[in-house]
Amino acid sequence: MNEQEQQAILTLCLMAAFADGHKNESERAELKRIADALAGEGSINLAALYQDVLLKRVSMASTVAALTTPNARQLAFEMAVCVCDADGVQSPAEQAFLADLQSALAIDLQQSAAYSRQAETIAALPLGAGASGSTPLPPPAPAPHSAVEHASTLSEAEMDKMILNAAILNGALELLPESLSTMAIIPLQMKLVYRIGKSHGFELDRGHIKDFLATLGVGLTSQYLEQAGRKLLGGLLGKVGGGLLRGLGKQAVSSGMSFASTYALGHVAKRYYAGGRSFSAPMLRTAFDDMLGEAKGLQSRYLPDMQAKARTLDTAQIIELVRQG
Repeated sequence: MNEQEQQAILTLCLMAAFADGHKNESERAELKRIADALAGEGSINLAALYQDVLLKRVSMASTVAALTTPNARQLAFEMAVCVCDADGVQSPAEQAFLADLQSALAIDLQQSAAYSRQAETIAALPLGAGASGSTPLPPPAPAPHSAVEHASTLSEAEMDKMILNAAILNGALELLPESLSTMAIIPLQMKLVYRIGKSHGFELDRGHIKDFLATLGVGLTSQYLEQAGRKLLGGLLGKVGGGLLRGLGKQAVSSGMSFASTYALGHVAKRYYAGGRSFSAPMLRTAFDDMLGEAKGLQSRYLPDMQAKARTLDTAQIIELVRQG
């Protein structure tokens, strides 16, 4: 895939990120940060692309025209779908955007609809037994005493092991060439937080967990864009056949980001819910930044585990993988 096609795909992804029309200032700032960060991965001026999309200086038609191969067009659609589903199921505005994009790309309607259904299924999977799906609830209160007695309480060692396993799994997913595997990282992170909260007697819903992640600075849409963008610019995303084995040895498309963010997220959640949710937002953000630095230092130690895990993953079963968590 040439640089022109990479630029066009990333432009369409940014368009998808703004398709719902509800991005607030903090979300826009996070997307700009990602664009600036990805600009260092190659010669594409992503910061300029961000401004072009935000100010509507580029059109879908002109961007699509730069995609000259069927594979590039299919990948552009898949990535746009995942951007729309990263923070939950598609809104009517996002559905309309994707319908227009499918038509402009002139890709197979049946194939594109099937992919969109897969992504929607992952976005809508419940967090756990009794979880409330995508309906936001008020901030969680401690569960009743009887519920705490029956909660699946984990020891500290068991919880640390669960967090490490989740980080290794998400690091492995980042090494895979399929766009859907990248999208699966976010719901798996949400499931991890749900299980940690439940172990401490809190029944968390999807809305609370999204707010918790946002407080830490872990944006859902921006996180997908950063992960998928690095894979695209590194030449891994969308490859088939030998793409996985080639990708496993590429530090440019390392799994450090997903490993570190999942590891840090899990350990901060453990402290937060063990302490009865007594941390302020600035305290949470500081704790996450500190833990993220520690987790990045562990990445090379656990990279062989991520590589070994990636070789065992069957991406055809990605929905079941997320369902099981």
